[in-house]
Amino acid sequence: MSLPSSASGNLLAVSDLHVFYRENRKVLEELLPWTPKDWLIVAGDVGELSTDIEWALATLAERFARVIWVPGNHELWTPRDDPLQLRGVQRYNHLVRLCRGLGITTPEDPFPVWAGAGGPVVVAPLFLLYDYSFLAPGTTTPEESLARAYETGVVCTDEMMLHPDPYPSRAAWCRARVETTRDRLAQVDPDLPTVLVNHWPLTREPTRILRYPEFAQWCGTEHSADWHVRFRAKAVVYGHLHIPRTTVEDGVPFHEVSIGYPREWQPRGGHRGLRRILPAEGA
Repeated sequence: MSLPSSASGNLLAVSDLHVFYRENRKVLEELLPWTPKDWLIVAGDVGELSTDIEWALATLAERFARVIWVPGNHELWTPRDDPLQLRGVQRYNHLVRLCRGLGITTPEDPFPVWAGAGGPVVVAPLFLLYDYSFLAPGTTTPEESLARAYETGVVCTDEMMLHPDPYPSRAAWCRARVETTRDRLAQVDPDLPTVLVNHWPLTREPTRILRYPEFAQWCGTEHSADWHVRFRAKAVVYGHLHIPRTTVEDGVPFHEVSIGYPREWQPRGGHRGLRRILPAEGA
């Protein structure tokens, strides 16, 4: 059930639409704004094929007053049957250009200020990736952690499909993204709070309930663990884990806004649809 909408608009969010699946394409087709002033945060994993990604983002851009997108790992894959065979940074840059052509805000654009109910607040779309620093239990280094994952058979498909070119590794790409993003966030008006948006969790805490803890190393970086405090977050929005819920860290709500795969949300009796970030519940 949707919360009562605000006449001044709502800051809504969704992630992990995975429109490759017919059932999830229907989900996207039914996502509508609650008011004409609503903004929509899309926190990654729209799809894998470039054609699906373009269709999904174009559909949402036509409906909402503003769409803010961050990439997930699936958008960065290079599937063999995708007509777009770009890899790594080139693929990401292509998606940024696609979004800009649709009027969608990306992590490479100036951070917009939400001035509706619950604002003003800077909405900061981030692209950080991961660096294997969420170590598997009983390991002490990323190398040991990754080896443990291969031993147990819990290995993210990114290892085969998400290429870091021209960086030597995904961890190196992550380090570069962290440094650049941290510098940008430090320049945000210190009088304004933020809504931080990243596909992967900003802290390790949301991964504690994973069925397979070895998978956590593909879920973020310890380098962003204090960003919700350092950069005055009013809320944090993420996806990736396919565990839609809201938790609180240091007084800050962390919203996982994922839809997930049909095999996940259908047994639960349905998906949660759009989630309202601002105005906050009870505000």
